[in-house]
Amino acid sequence: MTLAQNSDSNSFLSTGVAGLDDVLRGGLTRDRLFLLEGSPGAGKTTLALQFLIEGARRGESVLYVTLSETAVELKAVAAAHGWTLDGVNIHEVLPSENILDPDEQYSVFDPSDVEMGTTTREVLSIVEALKPVRVVLDSLSELQLLASNPLLYRRQVLAFKQFFATRACTTLFLDDRTASEGDLQVRSIAHGVISLERMATDYGGTRRRLEIVKYRGIAFREGLHDYKIQYGGIVVFPRLVAAETRESLTPMQFSSGIDELDVMLGGGIEEGSSTLIAGPPGAGKSTLAAQFIHSCLKQGLRSSLFLFEESASNLLNRTDSLGLSLRQHQHDGQMEVQQIDPAQLTPGEFVHRVCRAADDGAKVVVIDSLNGFLQAMPNEKLLSIHMHELLTYLGQRGVVTLLIGVQQGMLGGNMTTTIDATYLADNVLLLRYFESQGEVQQALSVFKKRGSQHERTIRRMSIGANGIHIGPVLRQFRGILTGVPKFDPGYPTGVR
Repeated sequence: MTLAQNSDSNSFLSTGVAGLDDVLRGGLTRDRLFLLEGSPGAGKTTLALQFLIEGARRGESVLYVTLSETAVELKAVAAAHGWTLDGVNIHEVLPSENILDPDEQYSVFDPSDVEMGTTTREVLSIVEALKPVRVVLDSLSELQLLASNPLLYRRQVLAFKQFFATRACTTLFLDDRTASEGDLQVRSIAHGVISLERMATDYGGTRRRLEIVKYRGIAFREGLHDYKIQYGGIVVFPRLVAAETRESLTPMQFSSGIDELDVMLGGGIEEGSSTLIAGPPGAGKSTLAAQFIHSCLKQGLRSSLFLFEESASNLLNRTDSLGLSLRQHQHDGQMEVQQIDPAQLTPGEFVHRVCRAADDGAKVVVIDSLNGFLQAMPNEKLLSIHMHELLTYLGQRGVVTLLIGVQQGMLGGNMTTTIDATYLADNVLLLRYFESQGEVQQALSVFKKRGSQHERTIRRMSIGANGIHIGPVLRQFRGILTGVPKFDPGYPTGVR
C-alpha cells in the first residue's frame, strides 16, 4: 500500500545520537533516503542500530535488512553495548550455503540476473508486511556486487528510493565503500550523506571523525566532528562554533584572594577573560592558578580543573600543604578535577568536556597545561584555533579561564615558548626565577592585561605553608626577567 510522502522538510526523526542530531539540526527528515558511508570499523552498524532502537523506544515499527551480517552477529553487537533489540525486526537476505555446491552454479543465466531479482523481492515483501517507519539496508556493496553493471545498480537504488518514499519509510543505506572506492552514484541519489572516517594515529587510540557531506534543504553544521565508539554506543562531539552563542556581557572583576596581587592586576581579573600564567618549570604556575580556584570556592562558586600532566592526587596533596584546602570542595562537588589521558582524547571531546563544565556553572576553569594540550595531539592541525574557539565560548559565559604555559629554560635569555600569547590570552602573568644573595627566588609581573590598567612592576613572590605571598617591588635590581639580575646601586641592597 502506498502512502503520501511527507512534504514537510522540518519534520525529523532522531538518530538516537544527541550530538549527531545537533549536527543535523534536528535529525533525519522523515520519509527520505539517507546514505551512511564509511570504511569497515568506522561504526556504521552501531549507528544504524542506535537509529532503530530509538524508533523502537518511541513505539515505531523498525526493520533491519541485512545482506551480509547475520541476526546473531547483530544481536552480539547490541549486547556488547548493553542494548536489547526487542522491537527491532531483523530480516536476513543472505546467500544460501548451497552456493558452494558446484551443481548449483548457474550456467545459462548470469548469477546477478537471478540473485538481484530474488533479493529485491525479499526486501519488498518484508517491507510490505511490516510497514516500518524506519528501515536500515546493510549494505550497498552487496547490491553493487549483485548488479551486472553500473546502470543497473543506479536504477536499482533509484527504484528502492521511490519504493521506500511511497511507504512513508525513513531509510538508511549503509555503504562500506569496498565494492567501488569513490563511487558517487548513491551520493547523488540520497537526500543526505553522512560520512564516517576512521584514522590510525602514531600513538594512542583510533581517531574517528564525522562529516555531513550533503543534506538537502537543511543548514546543517558543516565541518568535521569528532566522535567515539564506547560502551553504550556512538557519542558525537559537534564542532564548536562560538559565534553561534555570542552574548553581550558587562564584566565584573574577579578577585584572586590576595590583596597585593589584585593591586598588580588593577583590581582583579575581568570575568570572561582568559589568562596565561607563563614561566619555567616549578616557578609556581599551578599554585597561582589554585589560588584563584580557592578564591572562587570561598565565594561559593563552582570551578573545574583539567590536568594534562600532574595527577589530581599530587595537586590536591600540594594544595593541602599550602593551606588552600581544595580537597573537601571536590568531595562536595563544588570543584571538579578531570585527569586527561591525552593518548585517548580528541580535540573535539576535550572541547566538549570544558564547555559542559562551563554550562554546568563553573566560574573558574583551569587548563594545566596548554603545552600538554598542544603536545598531546601532535598529528592534529590548527589546535590553537580549537583553543581560541573554546576561549571565546568560555568568555561569552563570563568564565575566568586560566591557562598554564610552561617555558623552556630556567635562567638567562634562552627561555622560550611555542605559545602565541597575543592570539590566545587576554592577560599574561609572567613568573621568573632569579638569583640573589645565594638563593634562587621567584618574581611575578603582569606582562599584559586587556581589561584594565595594571601595575608594570616586578614583585617578589614566595610560596610557603600559608600559601602565596606577594612581596614589595624589586627596585634594587635590573634584569630580573632574564633570571640573572644586576644590583642597581641607586637603591638599597637586599631583597625583602
